Amino acid sequence: MKKELGIPVKVSVSTDYNTIVEAMGSKKVDVGFLPPDAYVLAHKEYGSKVLLQAERYGYKQPNDQPTNKLVDSYKSQILVRKNSGIKSIEDLKGKKIAVQDTTSTAGWIYPVVELYQHGFNINKKDVSTVQVKGHDQGVMAVYNGTADAAFVFEGARTLVQKDAKDVMSKVVPIYTTKGIPNDTITVRKDMSSKWDKKIAQAFKAIAKTKKGHEIISSVYSHEGYVDAKDSNFKVIRQYDKIAKKIDQ
Repeated sequence: MKKELGIPVKVSVSTDYNTIVEAMGSKKVDVGFLPPDAYVLAHKEYGSKVLLQAERYGYKQPNDQPTNKLVDSYKSQILVRKNSGIKSIEDLKGKKIAVQDTTSTAGWIYPVVELYQHGFNINKKDVSTVQVKGHDQGVMAVYNGTADAAFVFEGARTLVQKDAKDVMSKVVPIYTTKGIPNDTITVRKDMSSKWDKKIAQAFKAIAKTKKGHEIISSVYSHEGYVDAKDSNFKVIRQYDKIAKKIDQ
């Protein structure tokens, strides 16, 4: 990145996206890797601008087989044990579901909203929930029988396949949500258009190098980047609005 931009670059890592959002708002951070919900928050609170969306390989079901097609969105799935007798979302009534934090797009917001649209209000005790940390833990909760179902991103089963070799046959999806916009590369509000272009070009160039691709693929599961605009995230705002209504 230093070579591409021609200026010193300092990289910092945070496990809390809200911290990145606030740091961008206070001009302590110029560029952030933000998932869709965090970008929407950054744009709302501080006027942050989206430059790029990540591309990843899509998946072919039922066994999370990667395709050779790059896509700029992903999906959430509801997983269950194959022998559980749960065949559809209607069968989830009264069951225990492993979920992520309520800010997680794939681990909470999208599946909760789409369940609501099918007549299930997760906050009205139609189901019970247990919060787990990490989509791999959601998969394992179903695999080990500590939860009847889990909300995870499509492809999450591959995270545990090394230790749970039969996970594809024992844990299966019964529902897949609509597409969720991929992660963003976002800049602070007052970044000049000149630097917007330079930063976007730099990330695209880095993704095309062997070393750069290895880094973004291993750390973020990104395969490349495409131009993005704020209107791409209208759907996120719509889902967030419904999710807040459900929470009330």
